This record gives sequence, C-alpha cells and structure tokens, in this order.
Amino acid sequence: MNKSARSELRFTPNVDTKMLRNAGIALSPTYTILPGFCDVHVHFREPGFSYKETIASGSRAAAHGGYTAVCTMPNLNPVADTTEHLKEQQDIIDRDACIHVYPYAAITIGQLGKEMADLEALAGKCISFSDDGHGVQSDDMMREAMLRANELGKIITAHCEVNDLLNGGYIHDGVYAKEHGHRGICSESEWRQIERDLKLSDETGCAYHVCHISTKESVSIIRDAKKSGVDVTCETGPHYLLLDDSMLEEDGRWKMNPPIRSSADRDALIEGIIDGTIDCLATDHAPHSAEEKSRGLEKSAFGVVGIEFAFPLMYTYMVMPGIISMERLEDLLIYNPRARFNIPLGDDWSVWDLTEEWQINKAEMLSMGCATPFDGWRVSGRNYLTVCDGKIAYNING
Repeated sequence: MNKSARSELRFTPNVDTKMLRNAGIALSPTYTILPGFCDVHVHFREPGFSYKETIASGSRAAAHGGYTAVCTMPNLNPVADTTEHLKEQQDIIDRDACIHVYPYAAITIGQLGKEMADLEALAGKCISFSDDGHGVQSDDMMREAMLRANELGKIITAHCEVNDLLNGGYIHDGVYAKEHGHRGICSESEWRQIERDLKLSDETGCAYHVCHISTKESVSIIRDAKKSGVDVTCETGPHYLLLDDSMLEEDGRWKMNPPIRSSADRDALIEGIIDGTIDCLATDHAPHSAEEKSRGLEKSAFGVVGIEFAFPLMYTYMVMPGIISMERLEDLLIYNPRARFNIPLGDDWSVWDLTEEWQINKAEMLSMGCATPFDGWRVSGRNYLTVCDGKIAYNING
C-alpha cells in the first residue's frame, strides 16, 4: 500500500514565496516543507457539544498541527445518522472550517445498534460509515452493514468493543488498575470484536478499517488477516505508541477509550508500525471541558486531545531515535490515510523547523480542550505555516 499510495499522491508543494513573505515567514535552511497531514479519526463536537470544541476551533487546532484534512466522527447531537443531520454538520463545516473536513455517517440509528441507518441515502454525503464510540454488538447487524457498504463502495470503520466484556472498566486491566483499586478494561473486549469483524469482512468482501487499536492481540490478528487477503487497514494513536499503563496518574488527562495498555502491548504496536501492519496514525482528538476532565480516572470523560503535536511527538520519539524512518512517518500521516479513504492531496503543505525544540503546553493549544498526558513533554519540530488549497490555514505569526 505504501509505495502505490506515494506514487499516486506524491507532489511537489507549490511554495509561494510571496505568500511566505506576506505571512512573515523567512525560509531558513533548517526548514522542511511537508505535504498536508490527514487524520481519519477526530471529534470536532459540532453540532451538539460546542462547549467542548467547534468546527472552527478544531480545524484551527488541526492546522496548527500541520493537518489539512480530517474525518469527523458521527457521535454528535444529533447523531449523523440521516441526510438531514449530516447536512446540519456540513453547513457548519462549509461556513467555519479552515481545512478539509470529511464527516462520517453512523452505521445505526442513534449509534444504538438496534436499527440500520439508511446507508444508501448517506453514502454520497460521508467519507465512511462508523458507530465510533460504540462497537456494533450484533453479528447480523454488522454483516448487513458490510454487505450494504460493499455494494455502495464504502468502507466500514469500526470502534471495536464487546460490551459484555467491559464490566464497568475505565482503564487497562493491568498492574496499575489492580494496585490502585480501579476497574479494568480487558484486552479481549477489543480484539474479540476485531476477530469477528475480520471474518465478516472476508465473508462479505467489504473494505474494513479498525479504529485506534491498542492491544498486542489486535496487531497479530490484523497481521494474519492481511496475509490471508482480507481488505483491512487499521490505525493507532501516538499515545498508544509512547505510553504504557505503568505511567498512569490519578488524573483525567490519562483517560481515553481504548485505554493506554501494557508495555507489551505498546511494543507490539511499535512492531506493527515498523512492519506495515498498522497503516495510519490517527489522533482520536477528543476534547472535553476542563470540568469533565477534572474528575479523576474513574469519573472523568473518556478522551484526550493530540492533533496539535502528533507529528512532533512521533518525529522526536520515533524518527529521531531511528525506530522508524521519516518516509515511514509520512506514509502513516499523509499517504496511507489519503489513499485508503480516497482523500485528495491538493495544494496543501506546511513549513516546519525540525531542529527547533519546544515544550508541549496546554496554555498554547488552539483546541478548546487541553487534556493530554503529553503536557510538559519536550519535542523537536515546530510548525510555522500550514497552507490548505493554497490559502493560509495557520500562521505562527498570527
């Protein structure tokens, strides 16, 4: 996938020197021009939850991180499960977004898993179908969704979670949970549904994409499915590659779903990044209000932010130590997600000084949410300018 994606999408950025001068950016020998990043898993919270994030603030935050295309999940109010609800979201996107924003549509009405949404009506207005935030519990419902999505030429994008295995958990069912009296989420709750869905994907021929994988079993199962010819891709996030549950603190900024897991899971995910099992990096950017993230591990809302510093984190802690190459990071952030979801790469680029060191600081974030376990981490690589469709979407000079 990587080589073909690069050959189809690679381009030479049309760097407008006059634009740079007007933006107050003087090109330096230390600057690197990169094509616009693409995140296929974000939550911009509009309509319905604009106190957490808006299309305007979320797209500005994405541009700050060098992203020029994102795909927004449908767990909104109203849920993006009808053409009318999608239009409500699309109208806000058309009005307020400074980058390309592609909405998902729900698989089931209300994401409740009881009644199929009208996928045929929704297909031309969404990037893919997903009930993100919920696993589709019924085998028959997922099989029918895959059959219909396959006929429509759309991908099923799945948040994989077996409800019967959750048992009220909220962090990884590991050593930290046991030592600190927390209820854990077992790894099987994720990989068991991936295993089911891969069988259904093979049966139906439907293209299938797995959200935010976090366990070593998930990596192994997906690797084997790819070898057997199943049309599957998957993503993970920087927090699953750089953190493990031994690092947890009693703070809501460490709470997300799926949870940060063990060091063995992290090592398996890194191996999956290296060998190509994992196709994309996605941030699952999920902002909440400060109050919602101030209730500790048990009672805080699930979700953290990360789109503004995903590239510097990965560059600093994966590329600079030689774990992966810069070319591999570009595949994960630019070429693979665009190729899989058929997202074009136009006159989209960003200007980075990869030698500049800085400290992640929640006070400097453009997102309305600032809960992240990476607050205070030092990184290399600062974005000076993001251009989307030939227009400035982010400028460090304001």
